[in-house]
Amino acid sequence: MKFFNSLTALGLILAPCASAITVADITGNKYLSPLSRSAFTNLTGLVTAKGPNGLWIRSTNPDDNEETSESVYVFSRTVGANLNPGDIISLDGNVTEFRSSNDYLFLTEVTSPRNVQVVSTGNPVEPVVLGAQASSIIGDKDLSPPTEQYSGLDNGDVFGVPNNVSRISQVNPQLDPKQYGMDFWESLSGELVTIQGVTALGKQANRFGDQWVYGNWPVTGQNSRGGLTVTDRDSNPETIIVGSPLDGTRNPNTTKLGDSLTDITGIVQYNFGFYSILPLTAPSVKSSRSPDLPSPANVKSKGQCNNLSFGDYNIENFTPGNSRIPLVADHIATYLVAPTVVFVQEVQDNSGATNDGVVDANLTLSGLTQALQERTGIPYDFVDVDPVNNADGGQPGGNIRNAYLFNPKEVRLFKPNPGSSTDANAVLPGPSLRFNPGRIDAPGVFTSSRKPLVAQWETLDGKGNFFTVNVHWTSKGGSTSLQGDPRPPVNGGIQNRNAQANVTGSFIAQILAQDNQAAVIAAGDFNEFATVEPLERFVQISGLQDLDVVSGIPEVERYTYTFGSSQQQLDHMYVSAQVVKFVGKKDYEHVHVNTWAAEEDVASDHDPTVASLNVCKR
Repeated sequence: MKFFNSLTALGLILAPCASAITVADITGNKYLSPLSRSAFTNLTGLVTAKGPNGLWIRSTNPDDNEETSESVYVFSRTVGANLNPGDIISLDGNVTEFRSSNDYLFLTEVTSPRNVQVVSTGNPVEPVVLGAQASSIIGDKDLSPPTEQYSGLDNGDVFGVPNNVSRISQVNPQLDPKQYGMDFWESLSGELVTIQGVTALGKQANRFGDQWVYGNWPVTGQNSRGGLTVTDRDSNPETIIVGSPLDGTRNPNTTKLGDSLTDITGIVQYNFGFYSILPLTAPSVKSSRSPDLPSPANVKSKGQCNNLSFGDYNIENFTPGNSRIPLVADHIATYLVAPTVVFVQEVQDNSGATNDGVVDANLTLSGLTQALQERTGIPYDFVDVDPVNNADGGQPGGNIRNAYLFNPKEVRLFKPNPGSSTDANAVLPGPSLRFNPGRIDAPGVFTSSRKPLVAQWETLDGKGNFFTVNVHWTSKGGSTSLQGDPRPPVNGGIQNRNAQANVTGSFIAQILAQDNQAAVIAAGDFNEFATVEPLERFVQISGLQDLDVVSGIPEVERYTYTFGSSQQQLDHMYVSAQVVKFVGKKDYEHVHVNTWAAEEDVASDHDPTVASLNVCKR
């Protein structure tokens, strides 16, 4: 990338110290250096920053190529001891490509620096301002990152299948920083930059205090809270993660989605699978969005078949005696307005994560229903089917399962006949269920994963009859970084979710084949995005429709989860054509009680949703 640094502008490049090699010669216009594994002599650069294990230098003889970075990291725990930002140095060394995992990109760096000499001191050090059209140290260029595509090796879709068909380390593509986000950040590797107008994309990303942000540049997928939502073929490559400050200060640990932070000046560096900015010093929170939490949903059950409410909530490893019981109960009672039926996932057994052979969850669920009754006066009941011990994945010993909470003053199971942990449900003539409730299963498809819990219900007056399918498919564990080496990135568990989509969708299709006017509601944690293959397949096979689309929720407001740099939707609700006929524009809501909340106010890593639906017989 072309940099006219202040030294050039002031005419301070010293001819006697001209480099035999430049920084751009080392970084090159691809991901891997053309000089990798070779030695060099007489490289000249301006020290822009120091870290605990090295320093960064910027070229004093920049080229005209936007594809090449003009800065590079010099790895050494000793060479920078007597050097300071503003020093111009010359040195010899080796060019090395380093990574700590085969799934990460390589970082081009200078190693074994030697013959280090100080050419001059006290030179001005100016950062490159990202998002700016012009700068005193850069030509008239727009330094705003691309907003949709990560890499030219993704074939236009970072979640496309098959995954991992190529690797950046093998192809070593030429950088196109105007088109691809990863190429943009790579073309700035090692550079001292400033991010202005910083917006936080959620709480801290990990225990090290890293924080995803974007700056004062164009973005796509922006939701009303200031976050960036994953949409079709757009997973927000314009974001960057704030890493550990170079001066030893600590990033703020109170950030929330949409918070405004002070400007950040630091070094762009690839670390642990992501492009990051290493601040010279930690930023601080300037302001937060208001209100702190959303208003309660406008959806409320009227207790009749033409207007019942259905909630869905992954309550994250929920155990008896859990300190989160009051908060979860408040979310359901107040923010979901006491739905008729609540689909819940990640309900642990009575002993929680203790691996003692206990599988029953009656204490776990009764503790929640009791808390709900205290808040609503409604004597909520529950139904679930115990799993085989340690067979359904999740936290070892926890035996998480799907369950239903329901208002017995409005609905009841239709001809209840519960199945066991080893009974596979089936659709019988009617249509009806072999087991009510019962679990969908198929050999090898739900191994170490939650089996969907299916139930048939009726309203107390007999005017309404409907089926529910409570889903918690295989997680994305084993995925690789969106900014990692495999392209497209590995979407962990996708083959399992494809198989589960086939089985779950086929089960629902059997109900609708017998009665195309049946009311069917499938909801839960599908662990996938609506526009990715498993859910596209599920919709095609089942015949159900996405309630987000039916109710007209804007695409950028469809989120129930924050992961990495984005808000995203893993939790969905799908309904049959008969139900669709009566859905209005305000009949479905995602209630962001957790994605907006401060860390101490979070009850789960998922947001709940709620819908008002007509399930009257036709």
